[in-house]
Amino acid sequence: MVTPDQIQPETLRPIKRSEYDQLVRLGAFDDERVELLRGAIVAMSPQYAEHMYVIQRLLKRLSSALADRAEVRAQAPLALANHSEPEPDISVVPPGDYPHEHPTTAWLVVEAADSSLRKDRKLKGPLYAEAGIAEYWIVNLAERVVEVHGGPGPNGYAHCDVVAPGGRLTFQRFPDVTIAVDDILP
Repeated sequence: MVTPDQIQPETLRPIKRSEYDQLVRLGAFDDERVELLRGAIVAMSPQYAEHMYVIQRLLKRLSSALADRAEVRAQAPLALANHSEPEPDISVVPPGDYPHEHPTTAWLVVEAADSSLRKDRKLKGPLYAEAGIAEYWIVNLAERVVEVHGGPGPNGYAHCDVVAPGGRLTFQRFPDVTIAVDDILP
């Protein structure tokens, strides 16, 4: 593998989302868990019990609370810009049918993180903010809190509130949707 100290960064050619999608259709990554982030194919962390617990709990609560007002997707791609197709743990997207293209936006994205915390904060967070995703939650399993990022812009999210056990998460787009942090943490 080429490392940044071996080659000038401007000589690297990022892969485009359309090329990545074609490789996916051809089965190039059938035995791998990968996602496209800023033109690079990045390995996804393995899933362990606590990680899946959070995803299942959030999926159930958000799907029930939102009904037909939004589509709640688990570990499904978002087509962001020409160079990224992340697969967030949970995304809440506008209602619609997506038989030929992945959604290009979301109202809320959630990542459950322990070993992936750095990537979720430093790489995926700014990517989601640049894409205009209004709200980004990181369920920080290491510290047992939920980081609620808001105010997206070209330089990342403007603010982050930390919600600890005993607190409640309120979905900005649908303020009637609240979830107790204790209900999603293992």
